[in-house]
Amino acid sequence: MAAVPSPSQRLLDFSQPIDVPLLDATVTAFYGAGSPAERSAAEDVLKRLQTHPEAWMRVDAILEASKTQQTKFFALQILEEVVKYRWGALPDEQREGIKNYISNLIIKLSSDEATFRREKMFLNKLNLILVQILKQDWPHRWQSFIPDIIGASRTSETLCENSMIILKLLSEEVFDFSRGELTQAKTRDLKNSLNQEFRLVHELCLFVLGASQSLDLIKATLDTLHVFLSWVPLGYIFESNLLQNLLRLFLTPAFRNVALQCLTEIAALEPAGDTYKSQSDSLFKEFMDYLECILPSGTNIPEAYSHGSDDDQAFVSNLALFFTAFFKTQISVLEENPNKSFLFRGLDYLLSISFVDEDEIFKICLDYWNFFVPDVYTSATTQDTLAPFAFQGLQNHQSRKVLYGKVLSQLRLLMITRMAKPEEVIVVEDENGNIIRESMKDTDVVARYKTMHETLVYLCHLDHEDTEAQMLEKLRVHLSTKDWPWASLNTLCWAIGSISGSMLEEQENRFLVTVIRDLLNLCEITRGKDNKAVIASNIMYVVGQYPRFLRNHWKFLKTVVNKLFEFMHETHPGVQDMACETFTKLCSKCKRKFVVSQVGEVEPFLSELLNNLVNIIQDLETHQIHMFYEAVGLIIGAEMDAKRRAEYLARLMQPPNHTWHTIIEQARGNQEVLRQQEVIRNVQIVLQSNVSVCSSLGHPFSSQLSLIFVDMLSVYKMYSELISAAVASGGPHAARTSHVKLMRSVKKSSLRLIETFAEKCEDDELLVRQYIPAMADPVLGDYARNVPDARDAEVLSLFAALINKLKQRMEAEVPQIFEAVFECTLQMITKNFEDYPEHRLQFFSLLRAITNHCFATLFTMSSTQLKLVMDSIIWAFRHTERNIAETGLNLLLEMLTSFEKNDFVTQFHQTYYLQLIREIFAVMTDTVHKPGFKIQARILHHLFSIVSSGAIKAPLWDLSKQDASAYPNNVVWAREQISHLLTESFPNLRQHQVEACVAGMFELQEFSAFKQHLRDFLVQTKSFASQDNADLFAEEVAQQREAERQRKLQIPGLIHPHDQEEMTDG
Repeated sequence: MAAVPSPSQRLLDFSQPIDVPLLDATVTAFYGAGSPAERSAAEDVLKRLQTHPEAWMRVDAILEASKTQQTKFFALQILEEVVKYRWGALPDEQREGIKNYISNLIIKLSSDEATFRREKMFLNKLNLILVQILKQDWPHRWQSFIPDIIGASRTSETLCENSMIILKLLSEEVFDFSRGELTQAKTRDLKNSLNQEFRLVHELCLFVLGASQSLDLIKATLDTLHVFLSWVPLGYIFESNLLQNLLRLFLTPAFRNVALQCLTEIAALEPAGDTYKSQSDSLFKEFMDYLECILPSGTNIPEAYSHGSDDDQAFVSNLALFFTAFFKTQISVLEENPNKSFLFRGLDYLLSISFVDEDEIFKICLDYWNFFVPDVYTSATTQDTLAPFAFQGLQNHQSRKVLYGKVLSQLRLLMITRMAKPEEVIVVEDENGNIIRESMKDTDVVARYKTMHETLVYLCHLDHEDTEAQMLEKLRVHLSTKDWPWASLNTLCWAIGSISGSMLEEQENRFLVTVIRDLLNLCEITRGKDNKAVIASNIMYVVGQYPRFLRNHWKFLKTVVNKLFEFMHETHPGVQDMACETFTKLCSKCKRKFVVSQVGEVEPFLSELLNNLVNIIQDLETHQIHMFYEAVGLIIGAEMDAKRRAEYLARLMQPPNHTWHTIIEQARGNQEVLRQQEVIRNVQIVLQSNVSVCSSLGHPFSSQLSLIFVDMLSVYKMYSELISAAVASGGPHAARTSHVKLMRSVKKSSLRLIETFAEKCEDDELLVRQYIPAMADPVLGDYARNVPDARDAEVLSLFAALINKLKQRMEAEVPQIFEAVFECTLQMITKNFEDYPEHRLQFFSLLRAITNHCFATLFTMSSTQLKLVMDSIIWAFRHTERNIAETGLNLLLEMLTSFEKNDFVTQFHQTYYLQLIREIFAVMTDTVHKPGFKIQARILHHLFSIVSSGAIKAPLWDLSKQDASAYPNNVVWAREQISHLLTESFPNLRQHQVEACVAGMFELQEFSAFKQHLRDFLVQTKSFASQDNADLFAEEVAQQREAERQRKLQIPGLIHPHDQEEMTDG
């Protein structure tokens, strides 16, 4: 007797009709009706069914017979996958069959009102599938689509409503979501077709808005218009009664918000010269008259918003979008009108909306003010430049700076009142009103501060006096009022700090003398720890932003620094950190002032500081002391006299050196001392203090390093042996014990100190002669001998830094480095993608340094060693960690570029060319390596170019299998190999597509065109179709960022003093 097939076998048996009730039961079990085991079994069956190449042929039967929505959606998912990824591989008759089936099912479901409302979600999924088909077949294979859908829409209101949804989805797919999803040619084709066919859509929309009484249909039509209006020819808007219809519907509460969204799209359209100028002017006037009926001018919009319904609040948000869009594109039209009352009424509305206490609305308004204020500033400076040469008419013309004087003054108030918190401020108020240290940066607030800072700087340039008067008046109110809110003083001080550099020096001096004096007075008279902490935070932020003023006013600088020393004893959360950070900033920008004897003082301030060093830092935590030491290192570096500099350094390092020498002396008598946890901790703190000073002082630190270097290597070696023994006996777990971690921190600090000095050292001979030989066994030999869990990635980082510093002078050392670290590290990092993350990154940084600066050493390697290097590079760019993958790609590109200039280029590419092509295409077409697209494209461009250029002098194919005449040249061979690779990897691509892709890759010599060709190729492979492709365009984004930085450099104050290049303070 034959065995009864299991349920999974019956569902996957494509020789029999599908058992829909069984499928319903399986889907129900998967969605939670069954036990965990049943759910797992159901998931397995459904996955296998979904990926079966013939599963889509069962969709019609499933949709007809299924009793559950979940099963129907499962069937539609199968169909959608076929349309998105396998459509091009289906025969024409099957594509036509699917198209007709979907179209007829949509018509059937949307022709009846009750069915249409009931099956809305199901119908939406069908609409999405239809749009996916349209993206592939329209217009060439379905030329009648627009006439068909428009004709069907006139037969039924529900059918018309669904047609509007389809048209909306199609417009969004083509105009909003096509980047990275469609090739450039296909996107152009679809946009042209929509433009040509829009007349029919336009007529249908006007017909619905004028004749229909269905609320749902009118809303759907307005939604569709909303997405169409951003790209339609302007004639369809201004040469029809569309605007009148929209303004009429704007008065109706049910349609007000969506009608306003449509008007906003029209407002945002770029004007076509003077063609529709009068219509734009009329539109704004009519809109303002209608708005007066809904929201009378003079209404307190912030208060109305706080008590309004959801629709009312959405209306205020949409209103902000309308005004900002209209003013951005059409404000010049309103400025030319002699009657400017409508313009100022509109700006008053927008200003009032800007004060609404809602972040999203404020961001909308702020975005516009950040456009408007620089625009007024630019026109004002242009007019000032042209004024001496102007004709009478231009001179009499009222400048925009004067025209908008009142608006600009209100904007200053807005920016001062709502200024966002700068990144440097870490003392904040929590939701309970307590003053605490900020634990995490709010990136949204940081971005908003940058925009507000830029806007306020322009406002300050337009009228310094008004800016200064408003700020000083607010400060005066704080001084005279006892009960003031934290937020008000905070925003004022953040605003004061944000305009640093935007005033003339004399104005800035006068302004700051008042501000700092008043803030210091406020700190003196205020009681309560929280109150004092807030004021301290604000004082530190303000003074930190004005290094130019402090450099020019020694007494103020000294007072401020002494105040910072006071704050370093204040244990309120965040105050000490901020005091140390502000002191570091001031040392960076005013360092010369501290080493020069000032008028009326017997010694430089640095000497006074070093005399009181222990008292100043006694209440600071360890990380704060290190920050302080780094700051003092900056000051010492400003002393020009080498003898005095060495004396200052010795005085600064006296406390840690005393601790160090005490420990070393004790250890000479009894090494067991070094095993004590407290001693290990002290050694680590001493070494970290040395690192901090070395990082800021640079080469002059050599006198201090020579004092401790030999003993430090001895301590390093001893701790290394102890760690190795502990890990060898206790296994990997021992490496995570607190005792071993402490000993390792000493080793890491030692290596970091040597690396920091190497990077700062100005005497290469000193490094080569004195330091590198001394490290051969204690550092390199120790790394090679150690067990994997006891090896420190900082060793790799140190030798990478030394090679980057000394370049070819390290060639003699590379074989020893290679022998000590290469193979043993590779064994650690190639077992998986997770273990030893730091070793991975530093290993490839070391390899990159060798490739860039000691390239000749690669030729001394055996073929086995070179293969090991290439395999490790390939392994690196396959890595899922972005920084490791990018290091691997950069390393490969640099190596290829170096080989191109070398006689070994032919030999290298004969061995690795095809492997590299295959590996780069593999990472380029998966879904986890998209951030590396730019470098991947560079490597492929190089590989194709080097073959085309003839730089490779011998056949690349295997001469043991084919003779030298098998191909006329390397280009023909490479084209054949790459075509075969792509055909095998992407069976959905047809032969003509593959040939066109490969031809373009070889023929496009200009990199930007080559890169765009690759993007189109990736779209065609469908590997990326459902992913976010923003990373493919990262290079363009970076270029825009640099252009923006250059723009800001042109306006004083837009870039903070601390973000600019080092300023002299002589």
